[in-house]
Amino acid sequence: MAELRVVRSELILGGPESGKTARAESLAAAWLAQSPGHRAFYIATAQAWDDEMRERISQHRRRPAEPVPRMATMEEPLELARAIGRSGRADTLIVVDCLTLWLTARLMPSVPGDDSNGISAPADTIAGALRACAGPIVLISNEIGPDAVPPGQDARAFLDALGGLNQQAAAACERVTLMSARQALVLKGAS
Repeated sequence: MAELRVVRSELILGGPESGKTARAESLAAAWLAQSPGHRAFYIATAQAWDDEMRERISQHRRRPAEPVPRMATMEEPLELARAIGRSGRADTLIVVDCLTLWLTARLMPSVPGDDSNGISAPADTIAGALRACAGPIVLISNEIGPDAVPPGQDARAFLDALGGLNQQAAAACERVTLMSARQALVLKGAS
């Protein structure tokens, strides 16, 4: 990817294997290269719901810190706003990967103390965390194409919730980028 300019907040959207994480890591590397005093945190939101996801998480944990050697990782599947608040400093870039998995966990009925129905509470939480974050933040989320209308009310309700969350995150972010085949299309803000 070409040299990147870090902005206050960016939402990166795309499908599977589109290059979302690679762009976020490139932004983190660019941030760290600007100053030896800069820090970067990667907040992972995935949970090991099944064997396949357990293996993905295990691979990520074993992965060398090659893409961004000075970026620390923390796992936070539920309390994302709190994690952003703990890590958000003027000298620190935060990468959140990803809103889709965080929303999935938030909408699961097994989340203790969460009586929210629908998207408003999670989206409000993210918007507030973005406003309160002192440093730059990069959010990653899945963009589900218009042709992906699965059978079943629950699946459609989830897609509606994800679409609403992405819309609210996009409205709150300075830049919105759509990734496809590792190519970036800036939808909002300067590239």
